[in-house]
Amino acid sequence: MTPEDFDRLQSLLASRAGFRLTRDRMKLAEHRLGPVARREGFESVGAMLAALWAKPVASLGWGVIEALLNTETWFRRDRATFDTFGMELLPALVRARGDQPVRIWSAGCSTGQEAFSIAMAALDAGARVEIVASDLSQRVLEKARSGAYTGFEIQRGLKAETMLRWFDQTDDAWIAKSELRSTVHFARTNLLDPPSDDFRFDVIFCRHVLTDMDAKPRAQVLDNLERRLVDDGVLFLGADERIEGDSVAFRAVSGRKGLFVKSPTTLRRAA
Repeated sequence: MTPEDFDRLQSLLASRAGFRLTRDRMKLAEHRLGPVARREGFESVGAMLAALWAKPVASLGWGVIEALLNTETWFRRDRATFDTFGMELLPALVRARGDQPVRIWSAGCSTGQEAFSIAMAALDAGARVEIVASDLSQRVLEKARSGAYTGFEIQRGLKAETMLRWFDQTDDAWIAKSELRSTVHFARTNLLDPPSDDFRFDVIFCRHVLTDMDAKPRAQVLDNLERRLVDDGVLFLGADERIEGDSVAFRAVSGRKGLFVKSPTTLRRAA
């Protein structure tokens, strides 16, 4: 891969997905694009990129973008977040919503561990919920929909009793039980796109997604999330993620890392 190719990759990723691809990731980018090139029938990453630049093809372009996204995740990542959600917020929301289900969005769900962690907490609590999990990458969504995880993936974040309760073991994988899979609806979503309807959520998880974004798309995503969240809803970011200076739509909840609610300014504007 040439420096010129990498510059064009940076522009492609920023314009389509809002993500920042720093120069120190050039070798990593070439490594991740190798399987894409082979799958598409090219002799090398350079040949694939040359073809893409000469005649842009949407499917190939998105395949390249998906390969460059950070998809790392695991079950109950940042355990304190799920303790707060399951033991404090979910019971309060169930009482407040009465007969209505609690609506939850896992935005940037990757291979599904976060969404299934949310579903396990809800089912354990006997809560009626509707969970939507979305990602930009079709590849990770296919894995998420399958509910199949390796031994390493299933043990990363789950205790043995939880694994046995919610997953069935096969020869080479652990498969989420039908009750768990049916609780989550997976869909492809670009967080840069403005909402196309008025559907709103009580809780939004958008964790470890904004970190690699530049300031302008990060602010755009936060604005879109605010429009998707009910006025008394909550937003979970990563435990160490901050949004000061990026958005006036949210304020941090004291003593709860990564937890945000709508700011008074936003609520006054909505009224």
